[in-house]
Amino acid sequence: MNAWQEGWFTEISNGLWDGESKNLKVKRVLYHEKSKFQDILVFESESYGNVLVLDGAIQATEKDECSYQEMACHLPLVTLDHEPKRVCIIGGGDGGCVREVLKHPSVEEVVLCEIDVDVINAAKQFLPTMSCGLSDPRVKIINADGAEYLRQHKKYFDVVINDCSDPVGLAEFLFSKEFFETCKEALVENGVFSQQSETLWLHLDLIAQMKENLEKVFGNVNYAWSSTPTYPGGILGYLVCQMQSGVDSREPRRIESWFNQLDEKTRDSLKYYTPQLHRAAFNLPAFAAKKLNQF
Repeated sequence: MNAWQEGWFTEISNGLWDGESKNLKVKRVLYHEKSKFQDILVFESESYGNVLVLDGAIQATEKDECSYQEMACHLPLVTLDHEPKRVCIIGGGDGGCVREVLKHPSVEEVVLCEIDVDVINAAKQFLPTMSCGLSDPRVKIINADGAEYLRQHKKYFDVVINDCSDPVGLAEFLFSKEFFETCKEALVENGVFSQQSETLWLHLDLIAQMKENLEKVFGNVNYAWSSTPTYPGGILGYLVCQMQSGVDSREPRRIESWFNQLDEKTRDSLKYYTPQLHRAAFNLPAFAAKKLNQF
C-alpha cells in the first residue's frame, strides 16, 4: 500500500512490518502504469535518485541499490568452490543483479527469469545504471514463471539467486520449501543458492523458519546482512545455501582470488562489497545469532 501527500511518497506496511511507514520526497513521477501482474511506479526522489516501486513497495533506489545487488550476488558466487559459468536469477527485473553477476569473468550464461516484462522495460528507460547489463550477449531474459523454468533445467546452474520481493502476492511461493527444492534440483552437484531474507529487526521468526526449511533442503545455510536504508528496518538479509560439506560461505576459498584479479574499472564499480565486508556480514547481533543458531 502507498499514499501520496504534498509531494511525498509513503510506503505503508503490507502486513510484514505493521505500525511503520517509509517516506521519500518526490521531485517528479517518471513512470506509472499497471502491468498484467502489478502496479509499477518509478519516480525521482529528493535524496535517493530514481526509485522503483512495485505494488506500493520500494524495490530499489539508485543511491542504495548497490548494497543489496552486490551482496545478493557476490556472497554466493565466491562461496562456490569453482568458477561460476551458469547463473540463474529469479526476479530482479531492474537488472542490478545481472550487472553484478557479469563482474565474474568466468560466467558464460546469465538467465534472468522475470515474469513481468514491463518491469524490465521501465528499468531500461529509467534505471540505466542498474539495467546496463541486460543487453550483454551472455544474458538470456525469460519472461515466465521462474520455478517452472528451473524445473526444466535440472543440474544446470552453478548458482541460483532468488532476487524476489517480499513473501506476499506473486512472490509468496518463492519463499516455500517446495520452491527451495526446485532450486536445489536445478543446481550442479556443488552449486550454491542465495535467498533474499528480510530484516532481523522485523522478521526474525520468518527468517528462522526459512533457515530451518532451507537446512532441510541444502544442509549448510548461513545468514548475512547488509545496510539498506530504504528497506524496512534499514537492513536486508541473505541466506546462502550450499550442499557441499566443508564449504563455508563465511570464509570462502575463492574470495581473494576473484577480487584480486578484477581490473581497476570493475573493482572501482563495487560501491559496497569487499572481502572484509563479506566476512563481517555473517556476524550477527547476539539476539539474532541465538535465534538462528549461528555463532
